[in-house]
Amino acid sequence: INDEELRIQKENGPKKRLVGLELIDKGIARYGYPILDHKGVNIGEVTSGSMSPTLLKAIAMGYISSNISNVGNKVFIQIRKKKIRAVIVSLPFLK
Repeated sequence: INDEELRIQKENGPKKRLVGLELIDKGIARYGYPILDHKGVNIGEVTSGSMSPTLLKAIAMGYISSNISNVGNKVFIQIRKKKIRAVIVSLPFLK
């Protein structure tokens, strides 16, 4: 079922990837908040977020476009009317 789409995905890779995010600025990312690139273009969406009691910083996960999902890339999370800076980190958050 849907073998043509799966073949294309296997050859080209997925369009979106799940990434970990550490927020640089103060704020908490929540489900559904948009993830933006440096130009303000929507590149993904937050799936979950909270304050980490172990890391003592705000963290989140979300799906973003595969072509910019590299660890270390800077992105923004739209929290209400503010753009909060975040950086893509490897998962899991703790080793």
